[in-house]
Amino acid sequence: MIRIFNDFSSQLFAGFGWTILSSLLTLVFSLIFGILLALLEVIPNKIANRIGRIYVEIFRNIPLLIIVMFFYLIVPKYFVQIDGFTAGTIGLFLYTSAFIAEIIRSGIQSVSQGQMEGARSTGMTYSQAMRYVILPQALKIVIPPLGNQFVNLIKDSSILAFVAGFDLMYQANAIASVTFDTFNSYFVIGILYLIITMPLSYYMRHLEKKMA
Repeated sequence: MIRIFNDFSSQLFAGFGWTILSSLLTLVFSLIFGILLALLEVIPNKIANRIGRIYVEIFRNIPLLIIVMFFYLIVPKYFVQIDGFTAGTIGLFLYTSAFIAEIIRSGIQSVSQGQMEGARSTGMTYSQAMRYVILPQALKIVIPPLGNQFVNLIKDSSILAFVAGFDLMYQANAIASVTFDTFNSYFVIGILYLIITMPLSYYMRHLEKKMA
């Protein structure tokens, strides 16, 4: 294990960096887009509700690998050239945002209807009430499932290995193919994934207690 880390440290650090970058990009944009989708599902507009629901149902029920392969194979052939990292990150973003949307939606709907009615009675518009009253409470409620989703996102980023995304799993495959030491190659990668996910899990638990 130590030999692999010493001999392939540059590849490992490169994979670590690409994994962090893909995860951060996906986390930020999927959180923003997921909130927007959740709002589409709950606002008093049937067309918007249908659009949000269709998106969520489609991307929640299609395997992540198929979404990523669509952007890796179909999009460059018929639309615009993108590399494996971009294809994998876009697929991961679309997939994750659907799950985040459902988490946020459930949080919004768990807030008492009286909160909205009370905010509206003070003269707030629907959007103001949602922004300043409902969403802050909903986000507190959904911190635990959001934390789990963020950890899953980092693990799901290993899908980049299938499209030459140069992430940790891609580097593990490359190292194992050279050294023929499959166990230690993937063991080292597992440790690096833990280095990413464990601090995030700890921070989300800390945030949950703080918000409580």
